[in-house]
Amino acid sequence: MINDRACSLAARPASLMLRVTLSACALLAVSVAGAQKLAVATVSAPDAAPQTHYVPGPAFDTSSINTAADPCNDFYQYACGNFAANHPIPSDQSGVDQFYVLYNVNTQELNGILTKYAVPSPSRTVNEQKIGDYYAACLNTDLIEKKGLEPIQKLLAEIDHANKPGMVSLAGTLQRMGVNAFFSFGEEQDYKDSSKQLAVVDQGGLGLPERDYYTRTGDKDKEIRDAYVAHVAKMLVLLGESPEKAATDAKNILVFETKLAEASMTNTDRRDPTKVYHPQTLAVFEASLGGVPFGPFLEAIHAPHFDNLINANPAFFPPMVAAIKATDIETLRAYLRYQLVTSVAHNLPKSFDQENFHFYGTVLEGQPEQRARWKRCSAAVDSGMGEALGQVYVQQYFGGDSKAKTLEMVHDIEAAMDHDIDTLDWMSPETRVKAKEKLHLVADKIGYPEHWRDYSTLMISPTEALDNAKHATEFENDRELNKIGKPVDKMEWGMSPPTVNAYYDPSMNNINFPAGILQPAFYDPKADIAVNYGHIGAVIGHELTHGFDDQGRQFDGLGNMTDWWTPEDLKKFEARTGCLVNEYGNFTAVGEGKDAVKVNGKLTLGENTADNGGAVLAYMAYLDRAKKDGIDINQKIDGYTGPQRFYISYAQNWCENARPEQVRNQVLTDPHSPDHFRANGAVVNQPGFGAAFGCKKGSAMVPADSCRVW
Repeated sequence: MINDRACSLAARPASLMLRVTLSACALLAVSVAGAQKLAVATVSAPDAAPQTHYVPGPAFDTSSINTAADPCNDFYQYACGNFAANHPIPSDQSGVDQFYVLYNVNTQELNGILTKYAVPSPSRTVNEQKIGDYYAACLNTDLIEKKGLEPIQKLLAEIDHANKPGMVSLAGTLQRMGVNAFFSFGEEQDYKDSSKQLAVVDQGGLGLPERDYYTRTGDKDKEIRDAYVAHVAKMLVLLGESPEKAATDAKNILVFETKLAEASMTNTDRRDPTKVYHPQTLAVFEASLGGVPFGPFLEAIHAPHFDNLINANPAFFPPMVAAIKATDIETLRAYLRYQLVTSVAHNLPKSFDQENFHFYGTVLEGQPEQRARWKRCSAAVDSGMGEALGQVYVQQYFGGDSKAKTLEMVHDIEAAMDHDIDTLDWMSPETRVKAKEKLHLVADKIGYPEHWRDYSTLMISPTEALDNAKHATEFENDRELNKIGKPVDKMEWGMSPPTVNAYYDPSMNNINFPAGILQPAFYDPKADIAVNYGHIGAVIGHELTHGFDDQGRQFDGLGNMTDWWTPEDLKKFEARTGCLVNEYGNFTAVGEGKDAVKVNGKLTLGENTADNGGAVLAYMAYLDRAKKDGIDINQKIDGYTGPQRFYISYAQNWCENARPEQVRNQVLTDPHSPDHFRANGAVVNQPGFGAAFGCKKGSAMVPADSCRVW
């Protein structure tokens, strides 16, 4: 896909991508030198500009429907059966889905904006100059090639001369520019007092996707570890090591990282907010470091003064310190060299960029080729200066009454949940009152921020690609850390306006829908309401339901982690979510026999709960809106009634064509189920589906026993 399916925030430095990111996605992470002449003319055309004109997908895609399939037996095959044939996977992608289709359109639109502002002009605003220069420098691969390792030479020298005490400060310097060194550090709202923002420390430092890649014993896992060691060795050779030394260092790096992995929590455990919330004083945390001072790290990463923090995984740090003490200095230096070079490889010469992609793109995701440079550079500007670029994007591509219409749908779906809570026979009046209190306090954010971020102190050059990325990451690091001890900004956004995604934030208790996802096919102002409620309405319901899934239900309406459930209601809730765990845990995502990989029902529980509840709420809201507007839901359009169009549109959110490597990696690391199961897994639990398609009770899509939480 586009590899942005995780819930982490794309614009945040690696050091700030902490713990369980409880914000849930809808899916599925500066001197001004404008007068200088831009050296972009020598960039090859395929890297510099789109060779294909991308168009939005249809809101109701009749071409994907396979009428030969039985909707009562396999609804995904019915609604999406022709999608894969119509959408072959390009060589620069690990898969294709509806998010990918819209992402390409949005990236093309961003590219048009950036191409315009990459040309020096006195009429450019300061932000236009910065996003244009950022883009121009990123595109200039000839200059990147010419500079070689010069932009990181000083850091490499510091690493090569560092002793173990000196690595404390060096880790802070590296983390400030987004390098994943040893562990993670950042800030977040206090789970139990959402008015406070605290420092947070957490596990980190791994080169493979997560801990179990180091600990599983299967043949495929060993194959990936061997490929990782070979990749690390190649990167070290590119840095100047002899092949023999690089091979030794790479093997030792795996041994070191395995020790960090063994001390890390599993992805499933990290979904429980109580397991990653351990308030400590700074003095207590520092005492756990076995005499290693923490002050030099804090100074290097530009952290403000603080006395208290959250330790997401106290069990991680003593073994981390022990591993560092037990590992020879040459291995630690090689580890930091690798972590540095893999973090900035996209702005280094082609040999680094291609080797880094080979492992993380091809080996892990099955993607044969990298995306064109213009796509990656457009995405890089969005990541580095998302609100500067997003402000222009919104002006050009998010007009009319889209915001008002989306907000109307949000209010309809919130009203549906209000009614739904009244009808839940498993919830006591006491808990029902608390649930409604939380629902009525949910804040709705649509399209873009009310106040745009100030980038005036961010230094961007038209010729320094790596420095621009470094400065942007450091700028964001400093902005984030500066929030420690400050009042919470309730209006802040965690995604840039062009992002094709959405999220719920439990500490803020808000739902957020960037302008980027409020485009066809997810929202089409020309489509009938059945289609829009099936598409973006289900996304809205999904995010709203996250406030009441197994994670979100642990936070109250003010965003504080507190137990507002009666013990009996909690037992009933867990029995209902247990039904979903069992349902999804029986889906085989990829492979056969001993190589089969099943969906992890516990890891994906929050997203599955949100998918199921979101579709129920969106359907309720659709029926109510149709009644209010006097729409005959039985009138056919394209041969389908309104309810049929709703469910087909919902399923078509998840039409996909994915490489098996991508699916495998997703199942092992991602809290979202593969798309096929997001469609059928929710449809079998929809109370309105059977009547819409005339399916008999007991058919595959209308089982005798189904799961229902919300």
